[in-house]
Amino acid sequence: MSRERFPRWVYERGTEPDPRFSLANERTILAWLRTALGLIAGGTALEALDLPMEPHLRLASAIVLLVAGAVVPVAAAVEWARSERAMREHGPLPGAITGFVLVVTISVVGILVLLALLLH
Repeated sequence: MSRERFPRWVYERGTEPDPRFSLANERTILAWLRTALGLIAGGTALEALDLPMEPHLRLASAIVLLVAGAVVPVAAAVEWARSERAMREHGPLPGAITGFVLVVTISVVGILVLLALLLH
């Protein structure tokens, strides 16, 4: 059965973990995907609403949000696969990378928006 599941490099090794853990891992990636949609919506709205802010910094903020919205799903997928494989091999769970991406993104956007408001 594991040879038919995708991605093979995740499922080809180890044994099936407790389904509750796999389902929790799946819920986590779905939460990251919802977060990515929010980042994309925020970046789009920031530029589309033409808020009274310094235009170049507003655009930079929107771009950072949109890029993060594109990067977070990839990071979340890698994190999901690494966690699933670690559970199958009864190893320690890997460190989270997606949260770090968001910490940096939100910090940068916060600073850019603050500057855009102050410089307008």
